[in-house]
Amino acid sequence: MTSPITTHVLDTAAGRPARGIDVRLSSRDANGGWRDIGGGTTDGDGRVGDLLAETLESGEYRLRFETGAYFDRLGVAAFYPHVDVTFSVADPTQHYHVPILLNPFGYSTYRGS
Repeated sequence: MTSPITTHVLDTAAGRPARGIDVRLSSRDANGGWRDIGGGTTDGDGRVGDLLAETLESGEYRLRFETGAYFDRLGVAAFYPHVDVTFSVADPTQHYHVPILLNPFGYSTYRGS
């Protein structure tokens, strides 16, 4: 079964998927804090397909990408030690694909399919 939340990372500076980036998935709790609920490491295609084993609910979620460690392994100076992407789940029956396009000094994200 595929997780209801998935991601992938493309290293646009290198022109290839970003392998080996640790990704944590958190949900916003009733007190406004964050609770870790899943995670994984990007594979050879830059994807994590098994982020969440539990049922998806409506609410706010956050993906944290450990980009600094990735660039350190490559010996590349980078500006962001990690990238946080916060998004809302309105319909928990849908699939949410949240990718990032990454380079050492910037990133962008979008809702994928």
